[in-house]
Amino acid sequence: MPEHRPSSPLISAERRELVLRAAVRQGLLDPERAPLAAFLDLDAVAGAVAALHAAFPAELEVRHAFAAKANPLGPVLRRLRELGMGCEVASPGEFAQALAAGFPPELIVLDSPAKTRAELALALELGVSVNIDNWQELARVDAILADRGSASRIGVRINPQVGGGRIAAMSTATATSKFGVPLADTGNAARLVETFRTRPWLTELHCHVGSQGVDLDLMATGIATTAAFAERINRELGRRQVTGIDLGGGLPVNFADDRTAPGWDAYVERLRAHAPVLFDGRYRLTTEFGRSVLAKSGFVASYVEYTKVAGGRPIAIGHAGAQVATRTVFAPDSWPLRISTHHPSGAAKHGAPVLQDVAGPCCFAGDLVARARPLPLLAPGDLYCLLDCGAYYATNHFSYNSLPEPAVHGATTSPDGTVRFETLRPAQSIDDLVARTTTA
Repeated sequence: MPEHRPSSPLISAERRELVLRAAVRQGLLDPERAPLAAFLDLDAVAGAVAALHAAFPAELEVRHAFAAKANPLGPVLRRLRELGMGCEVASPGEFAQALAAGFPPELIVLDSPAKTRAELALALELGVSVNIDNWQELARVDAILADRGSASRIGVRINPQVGGGRIAAMSTATATSKFGVPLADTGNAARLVETFRTRPWLTELHCHVGSQGVDLDLMATGIATTAAFAERINRELGRRQVTGIDLGGGLPVNFADDRTAPGWDAYVERLRAHAPVLFDGRYRLTTEFGRSVLAKSGFVASYVEYTKVAGGRPIAIGHAGAQVATRTVFAPDSWPLRISTHHPSGAAKHGAPVLQDVAGPCCFAGDLVARARPLPLLAPGDLYCLLDCGAYYATNHFSYNSLPEPAVHGATTSPDGTVRFETLRPAQSIDDLVARTTTA
């Protein structure tokens, strides 16, 4: 198996420190008024999107649809649209957010295993691409299209059933996955061929093998299975009816250091090896990457409020915990995060590493973003940063203890080192939180 070559960092420790120090100077982080905030390096985001586009041959028709679940903030979606991305949505809320961000219908892809009739009808009316998840959903689409046409690209999501990766919850091509039509189950392949034969408006196949913890070769094997089935449909129908293949998303993210590994070029290399038919121009392609587009470009910063020692182990208690790092707190072995330590000014804090816990503010014992982590000893007033958090994390807020949503700031840096910020989401005030949760 070839080595997955890492690419150079899009955001370095020095660049993060530059952003953090500027945020402190400008009052975006303040121990009293703003003890917690998230940051997204917009220059690094542009670099990631450019790398994704460059990895695929220019002569291919490829629609790169950002998975909105990874970061559904309106200004982020608009920026990605301006960078040439489409948008993959999987709920009524994400659908509405994509439309509000200005994505044209032909660049929106509607997935989800639980689409309502209203969602389907709106998508087909507007010309949004739809990936049908199951036989019952197919019947709903049949009914909607019985007396009308649609400009939508319509496909069927199949489960290639090629197996799972290291994280079961992120593996979507197992034998019993809830997603798609299971291709290897008795009778399904033949039934799908006939389904396409009687519905000329079905022109695409979609698959998604998984994301974090899924090996690139396993991912490419599932896509190759899908491409081979597209060839079978066209061969048995005697016409080129399947003209598009949605490759899904899920490129794993390296949470161990600043490198982007694997890179988009490694992903395309494995696709070429397993499914060369994708590169001769006969199929238009769609991708649905989310976490891998933004994760390395973001971080969450918190002040340390208190420190203590329990059982001989130092504990730093701050404001970044389960509400912004839900997966890390509840599944730390699958979702470990790096932590950087800083003085109150934002300057990097160095010193002999001391095993210590870093705890969040939630009122349960497991709210730890790091356990026995060797770090320079933290003190009240210091800052700590959770790294690689540009996707999910702060933008997928967990409202435990009615903790308010922190601000999310976008950062751009000029050649002379000047950092400029824009608000991607304002901090939720306590008054706003109370108003939202109080009935009339």
